[in-house]
Amino acid sequence: MLVRRYEMPWRRAFEAHAGLVWLAAALYFAVIALTGPVPVLPALALAAVCLLMACRRTAQAVRILRLRGSLGGRRIQVLSSQELGRLCTDPAQVFLGFGFEWRPVHAQRLYELAKVDYREFNVPPWLQHAMGQGSAAQPDAEIGLPYIHGVEPTEHPLHRPLQNFEGGTLLVGTTQSGKGVALANLITQAVCRGDVVIVIDPKNSRRLKRVVERACEDYREADTFMEFHPAFPERGVRLDFTFNWQKPTEIASRIQSIMPPDTAGAFTAFGWDAVNVVVQGLVELEERPNLIKLTKYIEGGIEPVLEASLRRFYEQLLGHGWRDQPEMRKLLHDAHRGNMRRPSEAASADLMGFVAYYEHHVAQNQRSKVLDAQVRTFRHNREHYQKITANLLPILSMLTSGDLGRSLSPDPFDADDPRPIMNFEKIERGGHVLYMCLDSLPDPSVASAIGALALADQAARAGMRYNLGTYRRISLFVDEVSNVINQPLIEILNKGAEGGIFATCAMQTLADLARRLGSEDAARMALGNLNNLIALRTKDRPTQDFVVETFGKTAIHTVRVGLSHGADTHIGDFSSSYSTQLTESFEEVVPADILGKLPNLQYFASVSGGRIIKGRFPIINSDADVQPRGAAA
Repeated sequence: MLVRRYEMPWRRAFEAHAGLVWLAAALYFAVIALTGPVPVLPALALAAVCLLMACRRTAQAVRILRLRGSLGGRRIQVLSSQELGRLCTDPAQVFLGFGFEWRPVHAQRLYELAKVDYREFNVPPWLQHAMGQGSAAQPDAEIGLPYIHGVEPTEHPLHRPLQNFEGGTLLVGTTQSGKGVALANLITQAVCRGDVVIVIDPKNSRRLKRVVERACEDYREADTFMEFHPAFPERGVRLDFTFNWQKPTEIASRIQSIMPPDTAGAFTAFGWDAVNVVVQGLVELEERPNLIKLTKYIEGGIEPVLEASLRRFYEQLLGHGWRDQPEMRKLLHDAHRGNMRRPSEAASADLMGFVAYYEHHVAQNQRSKVLDAQVRTFRHNREHYQKITANLLPILSMLTSGDLGRSLSPDPFDADDPRPIMNFEKIERGGHVLYMCLDSLPDPSVASAIGALALADQAARAGMRYNLGTYRRISLFVDEVSNVINQPLIEILNKGAEGGIFATCAMQTLADLARRLGSEDAARMALGNLNNLIALRTKDRPTQDFVVETFGKTAIHTVRVGLSHGADTHIGDFSSSYSTQLTESFEEVVPADILGKLPNLQYFASVSGGRIIKGRFPIINSDADVQPRGAAA
């Protein structure tokens, strides 16, 4: 049986006493070799042996003292853009801060510290400074317990191959634990590598946006950075989420992805059909669909699209004199005299005649499926139609009202709007960095809809890239993923690596995601598509359980000490026994409660297929001097 060597560093450094005794013995033998009756060579040999033992015991004592001195942890570190660039010189590697690989010995030390008060083993400040540890210790005012990172006295820059992050990365942590700083580190590296970067930030972090801007200033061209903000549309770009598609049905699927789910699915399915009918009609008329047009023809009625489509159809089927056909003239005459019941106020007399001719005089084999769907919608009871599209119209209304409508449904012929019109294909081809602020605090519903629609468009673009075989790496960062996650994002996490998308999602708790997706099982299924996990301080117990399950278990040694003694009735009779037993049991590599005690910016991570690391992210100072362009390339 394999047994790991047992150690107990959380104790007094008894080896120091032994080292002093051995040193005194070495001095004694050295003195008597010169002055005493003992021959010189044996005395010097004994002095040398004692000196070697003194060095060995002193080294053991220093090791124990360094371990105890490291219990002070590490203070938060601030790096300039230049310093971060020097740590990220290899674009094929991802810098994950400073730390060490978490091994079973570190888990053992952490479990042992849980039994005692770690302050009892802190070394004096003067000794910490003497060993070079005092200046880096975590101040008492900072959040979290310092000894978690202090179970290993040495750390180094952590790098992992970029290829290991193709399968997606989950960043989990409670409020103010350091998710923004972690994202800032990862985004800055993506900008430095030359990736197309898309950041979806529901809460609008000014610090994170400034870091992204600064990274673009340092490593990219002046026009690389682009911003979208619903509350400040004048300073950003206009985004057309319905521009890129290969099949018209894709647009209906994108709209369906942002609709609230219903239990039976009938209303969602009808909403998809309502959007698809309009989109197909606009495409037949050679008009580009957008959100404003969809809202107009779903809420106001399909009549304008149907009338234009029928005019075009009759022109192709019957020729230029199609209105002079006897049957057509008779039907139009009856319609203008009011002999036909109109299903809605928006239906003109001409439209009534056109529809009647299509239904009664156009052969089945000459009809168009697109027109059949429009006629079916036209004949549908208007009141019932409004009821079954009740969950669709509020979403479209939110996305098309006021300035937001002009930002999400841009008009290329509007000369009064100088803002550039962008879509994900143009962003990708231009190698841009797009920072999307969703402004979820004052308007969470609209923010959620915009984010979900953006992800649906990105998923469609990923499918297009996959079909066409084009490949340019896209780094997608989604903060507060529970606000915007939908089926397209799950598809990106599941299949996006094939389309060159490296996704990083940040969240606070598993419960937030479960509420969004409907159940904890659905949340776990979605998170199962993310191969890498970075866990900062987490207070929620189900989230902690999810994290420690990912990390797995290891063998933890436990020493049991037995002591018994007793006295017999006879004077002087006494018995005593002492026993020790070393046992092991499988426990979590990282105890769940430890996740709730992590200092800010410190994390446990499972990366590269199960490699466990303990690290800490540095803060990037976005106000430092600008680095010369290309200095870190």
